[in-house]
Amino acid sequence: MTINTYSKPISFPLYTSLSLLVFVLITAPTPTHQQSTTNTRLQRAYTAFQEWKKLITCDPNNFTSNWTGLNVCNYAGVYCAPAPDDPTQLTVAGIDLNHANIAGTLPNDFGLLLPDLALLHLNSNKFFGPIPCTFCHLQLLYELDLSNNLFSGEFPCILLTLHSLKFLDIRFNHFYGSIPSSIFDLKLDALFLNNNNFTSSIPGNIANSPVSVLVIANNNLNGCFPTEIPKMGDTLEEIILLNSGLKGCLPENIGALTKTTVLDVSFNSLTGKLPESIGNMKKLEQLDVAYNKFYGEIPSSISSLPNLQNFTYSNNYFCTEPPKCVALKVKDDKFNCISNRPLQRSPMECKAFLSNPPNCGSLGYSALSRHRPKPINIVCGSNIGMLSSFITVILSLRTIQTKTYCLIHLLENLC
Repeated sequence: MTINTYSKPISFPLYTSLSLLVFVLITAPTPTHQQSTTNTRLQRAYTAFQEWKKLITCDPNNFTSNWTGLNVCNYAGVYCAPAPDDPTQLTVAGIDLNHANIAGTLPNDFGLLLPDLALLHLNSNKFFGPIPCTFCHLQLLYELDLSNNLFSGEFPCILLTLHSLKFLDIRFNHFYGSIPSSIFDLKLDALFLNNNNFTSSIPGNIANSPVSVLVIANNNLNGCFPTEIPKMGDTLEEIILLNSGLKGCLPENIGALTKTTVLDVSFNSLTGKLPESIGNMKKLEQLDVAYNKFYGEIPSSISSLPNLQNFTYSNNYFCTEPPKCVALKVKDDKFNCISNRPLQRSPMECKAFLSNPPNCGSLGYSALSRHRPKPINIVCGSNIGMLSSFITVILSLRTIQTKTYCLIHLLENLC
């Protein structure tokens, strides 16, 4: 069975702001040779790119072939703009290596040498290894896309220090362990954690996040659907939790998500009846609850949603559906217990399930919902493995100055 993964364009408000950022980067003046040799920011950037090039093990498309000479603003994928604290000087404000298919690691001094970065795109490459601790210097970073690479280890906690971030995408990597609760305290607009190997339940402070797009699909969270999510009704537009090992029931007040257009909780172990309050989600366009253990009637309020285009509820144990649901052009009601509909479960299977249907209590919903992972700071609490990996990275840094800075930064954030 193949489970769809999620890929979605950036939401409009974020896309607009990024378009303005890209416009500034592209229209910035190209530095002269004299600027390149007298500008200390560009000199440090030159050092960063030369170090990075040495760490690239494969560049099949020769993307970095022109990374030579002092004029780094002419390098492929590099964008310069006036420095925010000194408009008379150019600095490297953006790096976009999307789909370059480059393999290698990131320089340990990356953040120290490129502190003015506002945009870093490394989507669809083969970068591996840790995220350097010097990322703590990237305090202007607005958008970070590390998706579809080979990064691994526990959640890169150094990212929790980047308070200017609005867009964070680390999907399709090999990160594992707990999702730190601190990630939901950042003022992000979009957060993509899907297609990794996270195993913790979703932290209880999730409602602190102002995100409009939240995707945590295709992990192994093994917790309950967070009862706090309805509190995100003022901002949340898309939430994708498919194939995440979720148990329990949908909260009765989920209809408070009045701005949500996409809700996907398919391929989990959710049960109970669909809340009637879903009918309050007037902007809902895509609703997918397939491959769960829902039962009972499809609420008529859902069939009356004015913008609903796609309703998928196959592979559950629903008994009846409103005529309007049947009339939807895009729907999937197969493998339920609905009479007079094709491709349903057998009467014997339906009887066996519906004679003693599961409930939230039998799945440990109440107990599980009280157990949330502890907040994780830069060294992820008392995790010795994470602490050891940070120390290893610090010892490998190029200069004594950088080693000292990162060690102090690490000690300051110990629990």
